Amino acid sequence: MNKKQVSMVTFAMILANVMAGLDSTIINTAIPAIVADLHGIQFMGWIIAVMLLGMSVSTPIWGKIGEKIGNKAAFEISLLLFVLGSLFQGLATNMYFFLVARAVMGVGAGGMGSIPYIMAGFIFDNLKKRTKVLGYLGASFSVAAIVGPLAGGYLVDTLSWHWVFYINIPIGLFATLLSVLYYREKVVHEKTKFDLGGSILIVISLVAILLGIQLLGLVSGWIIAGLIIAGGIILVIFFKYEDHVASPVVPISMFKNKALVGDLLLFSLTWGAFLAVNTYLPMWAQGLLGTSALIGGLTLVPNSIADTIGTQVVNQFKARYSDLSLIMMAIICMIISTLGMVVAPIDTNFWVLTIIATFSGFGVGFIFVLLQVKVQVDAGEENMAPATSLSYLIRILAQTVMAAVYGVIMNLALARGVATHSNITMNMLNKLSDAQSAKSLPSSLIPQMRQIFYSGLREIMICALILLVLSVFCNLYFNRKKN
Repeated sequence: MNKKQVSMVTFAMILANVMAGLDSTIINTAIPAIVADLHGIQFMGWIIAVMLLGMSVSTPIWGKIGEKIGNKAAFEISLLLFVLGSLFQGLATNMYFFLVARAVMGVGAGGMGSIPYIMAGFIFDNLKKRTKVLGYLGASFSVAAIVGPLAGGYLVDTLSWHWVFYINIPIGLFATLLSVLYYREKVVHEKTKFDLGGSILIVISLVAILLGIQLLGLVSGWIIAGLIIAGGIILVIFFKYEDHVASPVVPISMFKNKALVGDLLLFSLTWGAFLAVNTYLPMWAQGLLGTSALIGGLTLVPNSIADTIGTQVVNQFKARYSDLSLIMMAIICMIISTLGMVVAPIDTNFWVLTIIATFSGFGVGFIFVLLQVKVQVDAGEENMAPATSLSYLIRILAQTVMAAVYGVIMNLALARGVATHSNITMNMLNKLSDAQSAKSLPSSLIPQMRQIFYSGLREIMICALILLVLSVFCNLYFNRKKN
């Protein structure tokens, strides 16, 4: 491709990340209006879970679709699925139709989130240039995530919650048009056979495992155990099946690559830890400091700005320092945030909390670009596409699993608090994190309730800190010999 074509395709990939970043935060402002309008408060958690499920089960398959029909066609199809999912969510008149549309959007997001990184690997042979472009992709996601709550609040207040989804349609169609007009890829003369059996097995196994995780605390433990065990057994069958397939969805040989396994482990550990700060910092501000939802959301703005900066400065550091040193620096930044929130007292100032969390944003932005480039280099050109898709899947799975784990930790802490304070109920604790609802609570009990909530938040941060300590050892084990 010529310079103009490369620029336009890069812009299309950036627009895809902008849509993904917007949806990751804009939906939070619309959920109360959606459940009220569609009468589906019992499905509130599934609005997020169904999206993650669609992304998780489709991500490993999109790489094979790209190999079969080309990354250009796969990228455009994923964009159109995301746009269709957005349109049907906006048109939904009941919660069931809405959730199906959201699942379609999630399938599109699985390709829209992974294929651009595969495309970048093929378009930019120069590692320095590729690192720079991956930084742009990461930064575009982070900037859109900053704008999301503000844009969502404005759209819901001035128009309706439907426009939170309609806004994706022009962006998605424009990105598709840019790809159609400007993307030129090498014609693949050797057509690979699509691994239908492997695709079915991995979808069933991931659906069973992730459903089991998402249902924690909602249904019988036997049902959860049955789903997770069944999913695990099917996953084992999947790996045995893939070992005998000519063109597998996930090449088993990749797991014999020690460096690549290390990259994937680091991705899962750091992403799982980052989720704690990113999810529970606004809750800390609202539940313990009594701020409004808007002010609570603003605690993440410096975090997202630092994330953007982290994605942009990697290139300058990469030429001077080893991967071991740079990854360690990023992990230490994240440790500063989680350790800071572990030791922070219950009445920690709003601004102090925000500054502490900023380190985590910089660290995750920095390590994302580092690991994404490292995955592609360690996998080699032959396995670059499936390895890139697998790294994206690993991040989604880490997010899904740790979201459930952190939820269980919080629920156990709240249950202990209710058991030891007979005058405090779970319903009262639910009201604590909303400034308006908290006004109806007995003022004499608020300090005790905040202490219970604080204990849950602190235990979540300790769990995240353990993940980061494990990532330090993981980095030393897998990267020390090479540097």
